[in-house]
Amino acid sequence: MENKYSVKLLPRAYCDLDGIYEYIAETLREAGIAAKLIDSFEEAILSLESMPRRGALRKTGAYANKGYRQLFVGHFTVVYRVAEAKKRVLVVTIRYSKSQF
Repeated sequence: MENKYSVKLLPRAYCDLDGIYEYIAETLREAGIAAKLIDSFEEAILSLESMPRRGALRKTGAYANKGYRQLFVGHFTVVYRVAEAKKRVLVVTIRYSKSQF
């Protein structure tokens, strides 16, 4: 029996990734750092296929106490929800952690 979950990024999460990459690569002129950070996001998010509950339940800020989980990647927070019945992880948003969202 396959225990893997499918991982899906919602449109908001894709926009967040684009914005993070664009800011670091173009505004800060650090394309190499931006690419490495995106690789880190990809690795962390894909790890949710086999460990969907590895992130802590979100207890403060947006998405708190509604079953959402969070995973930290560098200075960023990946917010996601596990849809157990469909064996799917839905990545909702990726935000700069210090923004206190």
